[in-house]
This record gives sequence, C-alpha cells and structure tokens, in this order.
Amino acid sequence: MKEKIKAVLAEIEDVTSHVQKEQLERAADHLTSAERIFVFGEGRSGFMVKSFAMRLMHLGAQSFVIGETTTPSIQKGDVIVLVSGSGKTKSVCWTAERAAELGCVIIAVTTDPASPLASHASSILYIPAATKYRNEGERKSIQPLGSLFDQSTHVLFDVLCLDYAEKQNRTHEQTFKLHSNVE
Repeated sequence: MKEKIKAVLAEIEDVTSHVQKEQLERAADHLTSAERIFVFGEGRSGFMVKSFAMRLMHLGAQSFVIGETTTPSIQKGDVIVLVSGSGKTKSVCWTAERAAELGCVIIAVTTDPASPLASHASSILYIPAATKYRNEGERKSIQPLGSLFDQSTHVLFDVLCLDYAEKQNRTHEQTFKLHSNVE
C-alpha cells in the first residue's frame, strides 16, 4: 500500500512540476483583481472547483458556484474558473461561450490547450495530466479515469489560494472567522 501512495504522489509531483509558472501567475493575478469569482465544472472536476470556491470564500473572496440556487448572474468583468480535463465537456464549454459574450475573464483549467474550452479563455491553466480518455501523448497513470487531473487540479487550486491569501494579506485568524461555525 505504501508503494501505491508513493506512486500517486510521484505522479502528482510530475504533473505539477510541468505546469508553467507564468500560467499560474496570470491566473493568480486575475483572481486577486476580481470583485467576484465564479466557478464551474462537472463530475469530479466540479468537486475540485467547488472546494476551490469554498476556500476562496474563507479567504474573503466573493465566490460562487454556477448552478447553485444562491448564485447571482455573472456580469462583465467577473472572473470565471472553468474546469474540464478534456476541455470538451458540453456544459462547461457552453458556460465559457456565454461568459465570453458577457465580457467575463475566463480561466480555463484543462489538459488540452487547443480544446473548445480553451478557445474561449482569457487565461489557460494547462495541467498535463492523464484524462479518462487516455489520449495519445497524455502522461501515463496507474490511477483510474481522470484521478491524476483531479488531484493535480486540487493541489494547484490550493497553491492559488496561498497566493491569494498572501496578496490579500489574509491571516489564518481572519480566514478561520469565515469558516462555518454551525457544524
């Protein structure tokens, strides 16, 4: 079992070490300058991006998950983070298209920088991980489906949150005050 842990961690390290610093910095700049941040993804990608929105909220950001009943309409200038490993998930691509029409800043998180999702993006965060499709040229993975993409995305979102907290001068104590207190 320890060998499997080491193998999974090595895969994540390999993928995250190949993410371009400039792409992370550009995404971080968009996030820190945003008045409102919206997120969306389907399946496990949706879970990753929801956890990102939650942590951004803890850090004092106005963050919303598209599709939730309390999410307001997006407006020109809002930032939207869209996640799709393949970059072809129909609902995510449609959301990107609509957000572009509205004048939003779009951060596309994907394994395919030439995908339909990426074509609408203001900024691309290319994560060179295996997807559920196991396309030619993708990194190999011992894990099922898009687990490597999901894990790498989660780690990179937490790195973006660290940067956001630093740029917004958010302390642990301030962040803790925004954590749920009715659980």
